[in-house]
Amino acid sequence: MKSSVKQKDKKSDSKPTSKVFLKKETTANGKKDIQQKKKKSKIREYIDALLYAAIFAFLIKIFLFEAYRIPTGSMENTLLVGDFLLVTKFTYGATTPRNVPFTDIRLPYGKLPGFKDPKRGDVIVFDFPGERDELESREVLNYIKRCVGLPGDTIHVINRTLYVNSRVFPNSPFSKFIGNPLPQNVPNPRIFPAGSNWNEDFYGPIRVPKSGDILKIDSANFEGWKMFILKEGHKEVNFTADKKLIVDGQELQGGMYTVQRDYLFMMGDNRNNSLDSRFWGFMPMENVVGEAFIIYWSWDANISFADFFRLLGSIRWDRLGTLIK
Repeated sequence: MKSSVKQKDKKSDSKPTSKVFLKKETTANGKKDIQQKKKKSKIREYIDALLYAAIFAFLIKIFLFEAYRIPTGSMENTLLVGDFLLVTKFTYGATTPRNVPFTDIRLPYGKLPGFKDPKRGDVIVFDFPGERDELESREVLNYIKRCVGLPGDTIHVINRTLYVNSRVFPNSPFSKFIGNPLPQNVPNPRIFPAGSNWNEDFYGPIRVPKSGDILKIDSANFEGWKMFILKEGHKEVNFTADKKLIVDGQELQGGMYTVQRDYLFMMGDNRNNSLDSRFWGFMPMENVVGEAFIIYWSWDANISFADFFRLLGSIRWDRLGTLIK
């Protein structure tokens, strides 16, 4: 009897104990699942928030505003090294990305309508079209200069005075010159177009090309304009011994070449320390990125971050919030 009772007790004890244990385990697992789901949902919320913020910032950068830092003194004293500025992308018409981010791989791009066209005096950020003697810039670079010539304008610099269409073009109140003017009879071999015998202080006259203009190409100016024609998208340009201009295998009668795009003439406000259109040529209208708008930060960029407190002390408070003109 004792034995049977004991066996009965064991059976009766084991079943409810098992049930209770399983019930507790199920409850514990359920709490863990709920907690894990809560954790996952919070992480997902953070990820989604960051993703939406990144997309929003990307769209602003592409279509509305982009921040730039001034690395050189070519626009002094309008813009100083260490100025940080905002550029409006929508003013002249924003474009889709021109290159793969963080690379020099160029992309075909589309352009949205703008609110206005570039005008003389605008400070413009643009996609650098390359040096005078190269087909395209080896790097994707953004330059900033002042537009002084529109398509069809005639540019002439006489003893550092800029004339546009035979009228004096007023300098920016913050523009500056360095040293004494170069003599007129001392050509700069780096000047555009090649072989022009001009220098940066005595330049031109030269017409800014616009779509439909006719350029008369002959043996005297062929070398100076050859790269310009190639940059317009042609594969091959030759001038034969019998004085024929051959473009992509076709002879152009009388050496008359028809310009296919509109161009701007860009100059830095620091007139004797600026590599601008006088050196590398005309800037295609489609290379315009945006208009410089406002300086939102400025300090002495020559001070290292290692000397942070000195760098902080170099903040140019009077420049913060300055509209760029």
